[in-house]
Amino acid sequence: MSDRKGIDLRGRIGDSVVAATNGVVVYAGNGLPGYGNLIILEHSGSLLSAYAFNDEMLVKEKDRVRSGQQIATMGKQGDQPGLHFEIRRNGKPVDPLTYLPDR
Repeated sequence: MSDRKGIDLRGRIGDSVVAATNGVVVYAGNGLPGYGNLIILEHSGSLLSAYAFNDEMLVKEKDRVRSGQQIATMGKQGDQPGLHFEIRRNGKPVDPLTYLPDR
C-alpha cells in the first residue's frame, strides 16, 4: 500500500476500531512496513478500507464484518495513540471522508 494517504484519528490505546461498512477481511497482519498491525477490508471488487497501527486485531482473514462491528483496538502511531485510516478504489488512495457517514 504505497503512496500512503488517508486520515489519522486520535484516541486512547485500547479504544474500539470499527468497520466503516460491511466487508470481508482480506488482510490482517503486520507484514507491510510502515503500517504496524494492519487490517484491510474489501467492500466491493474495487473498494478497500485499511485500518493501521492497531493494538489488538479481533478479526482474521476471510472473516465477514458488519458496519460498526469492532475489528480491533487502537494502538500507537509513532509515540501517539492513533489509527491511520485509508480508502482505496481500484488500488488508488481516495479521500476517506467522502465515504464515511456524517457524524
